[in-house]
Amino acid sequence: MSTRHARAIAATAGTLPVLVLLTACHGPSGAWMPYTGASQSYISTEHLPKSVRIVDTRSGDIVFAMDVPSGKQLSLDFVAGQGDDPVYTPDLMRWQLFEAGTRTGSLRSSMSVPGATARRIDVDVRPGPEYPPASPDDPLRADRPGDRPDWWTPQGGERPADLTGRRRYDR
Repeated sequence: MSTRHARAIAATAGTLPVLVLLTACHGPSGAWMPYTGASQSYISTEHLPKSVRIVDTRSGDIVFAMDVPSGKQLSLDFVAGQGDDPVYTPDLMRWQLFEAGTRTGSLRSSMSVPGATARRIDVDVRPGPEYPPASPDDPLRADRPGDRPDWWTPQGGERPADLTGRRRYDR
């Protein structure tokens, strides 16, 4: 084998993992190589929290529904012919909830869904703002709305007469 062939094989072997990684992308616009049947991502933000539903257009039944939490994205991918029923649910929907902006990852959840001509994806925007849920890894905070004294809330309340002898976060 010539060195030219060896270099070509080495270059191909070196780019193969990169190509596999890039084609596994799940991005809001179809990722690296967008096409009509590519995976789709729905990102929910504080001011645009989204709800996603898959509707069977033959019956009007909702076969999948999720309120995407703020700061997360729902990625969906449909595989034709992999469902469990060749008539009612011939396709397989793979899905996963990621942190917003995730570009790569595995879609670990799946379910059988109606075929492409018998399903509709409805995306609704819920009223906002909607704050992301607190992570258990967040440090303890004393300024959350539920931790504030009544007089410090928009509804108001009676303020104690003397605050000088109290610790800052005591009520």
